[in-house]
Amino acid sequence: MSYPPQNPYGPPPGQQPQYGYPQQQPQQPQQPSPYGSYAGGGQMPGMQPQYPVAMPGGVKAARVLMYVLAGLNLIGLIGAVFGLGSVSKAAHQTTSYTSPDTTSMLSVGKGILIFVIVLIVIFSAIAITLALQCANGGKGVRTGAIIFGVGTILVSLLTFPFGLVHTVLGILVIAFMAKDESNYWFNRPRY
Repeated sequence: MSYPPQNPYGPPPGQQPQYGYPQQQPQQPQQPSPYGSYAGGGQMPGMQPQYPVAMPGGVKAARVLMYVLAGLNLIGLIGAVFGLGSVSKAAHQTTSYTSPDTTSMLSVGKGILIFVIVLIVIFSAIAITLALQCANGGKGVRTGAIIFGVGTILVSLLTFPFGLVHTVLGILVIAFMAKDESNYWFNRPRY
């Protein structure tokens, strides 16, 4: 009794499979995942890394939140400027008969309001700059946005009842920027 040759790699190319050989199934092309080939997002050794081509939803949400924070800061800036104007007006209306304590308190109030105005302008400029750079920025934009969120939380805790919205928005910016999809977006190659 003669057996066909036992080739573990299948029949030679171009020939029909003989009895006992497994049938070859045609391979279907797989859709590449924007975050990697494994479920955890990792890459197989020797493969080209696959990066997202569109901005992930978390980065878009963080960008919108930074614009919202800048808008809220500008509303606060208007209030601080009006407050500075009223304190300055009150300081000019004081007479020489008022106590020196009143004059010094008005000067301290003006100094605090000027500091608040400068702080609001700085935070607004940083928020707008980071939000504009989310589309094409690198790892520094992501790190800067996380630091911006922490700074927003710390400053908003000083003005607790009024800064509660800033606290929540700062936490959300940190959460969205710390996600893996944000990491993949900001680590993608830019040509």
